This record gives sequence, C-alpha cells and structure tokens, in this order.
Amino acid sequence: MTESGQRLVLAFDFGTRRIGVAVGNEMLNSARELAPLTARDGIPDWELVTRLVKEWQPDLFVVGLPLNMDGTESAMSLRARKFGNRLHGRFGKPCEMVDERGSTQEAKHIARAAGHRGNYREESVDGIAAVLILEGWFAHQEGLPGGRISR
Repeated sequence: MTESGQRLVLAFDFGTRRIGVAVGNEMLNSARELAPLTARDGIPDWELVTRLVKEWQPDLFVVGLPLNMDGTESAMSLRARKFGNRLHGRFGKPCEMVDERGSTQEAKHIARAAGHRGNYREESVDGIAAVLILEGWFAHQEGLPGGRISR
C-alpha cells in the first residue's frame, strides 16, 4: 500500500444506469474524468471494472454517497454503500464513502458553462460528478472546507 498523501485513487459516482468514474493523484490533488460505466439497475459490468482497476492500479476507491439533503440515508445511498463494499471485496482495496450531496447539480452547472446542450441521457455528467466527489475527498484529506467524508 502506498503511503497516505501519495496514493492513486479511483472515484465513482454511483447510479443505476451509469456510474461516473474519475482517477486522481493524492499528491497532486488532481482528478480527471474517465469514461462512465454502464450499469443495469446499479450493477456494472464487473469485467470492465476489473480492467479499469488493472489499468490504473489504484491504492483506494472513493464512492459518492447520495445522502438526503438532511443528511439521512436514502435508498440510493444504501445501494452506493453496497457497490463500495463490492469494490472492496473484489479488489481488496480500501473504499471510502464521500457525501456527494449537490455534486450532480454542480456537474450540470459546469457542463452548461462549457456548452452542454442539456441532454444528460446522451451526454452524461457522471464523470464530472466523479471528479467533484474525488476533489471533495482530496479537500477533506487536506483539512480544507468542502471535504465531506461519510462513514
């Protein structure tokens, strides 16, 4: 395991049809989006996930936790936790859950500012949301505002 502060991280924005993916380097506090994974009722093609893990060799996973606005668990947050548990179980890497409230709306705002036409089914913002989730995790590691970790 690479020491804290120098880890490569794969982040996921869990969804039932698509799962956004981002990769980032903890030392540089930088993240970039990767192609989203298609999912069937929240279940990805695990072979594609395996290829992603082999290609990037992350030290840990970060999964967005879609809590209700009052901070309580939602049906989706329970499914996201299950996805995180499966990542950990399949690949033996630690997985941290991050409060992702507002990340999709912020991702849509960023996309619109960059010229997105608003058809989010065809042109998803899941990768942007995964980047925001990972950047929030980096901020938490640095003790900066905006970093929200959920256990």
